[in-house]
Amino acid sequence: MEQKLTFSDEDLKSLSSIFKILGEVSRLKILRCLMEGEKCVTEIINATGLMQANVSKQIKIMQEAGILECRPQGLQRYYKITNPWIIEICRIVCKSKN
Repeated sequence: MEQKLTFSDEDLKSLSSIFKILGEVSRLKILRCLMEGEKCVTEIINATGLMQANVSKQIKIMQEAGILECRPQGLQRYYKITNPWIIEICRIVCKSKN
């Protein structure tokens, strides 16, 4: 028997925030790039074709949302996805359209 899911108002706010973040193509390109592993901004720019200012802005938004984290190494900063659930959300949505 299927278990009925219920979402609190707080859950709905959280879902809305996550989908709002995933609703920007630039952020999705960055996430796709980081699915391969940790990368610095230069590597993200080269992989996505996005401008440096846009990459920096989108990374900041995703960091503030807890989706990305930063690891400084010398003069570089390396970014990675903090939790695999964000990748799973993307996979589920992409699979459901087929």
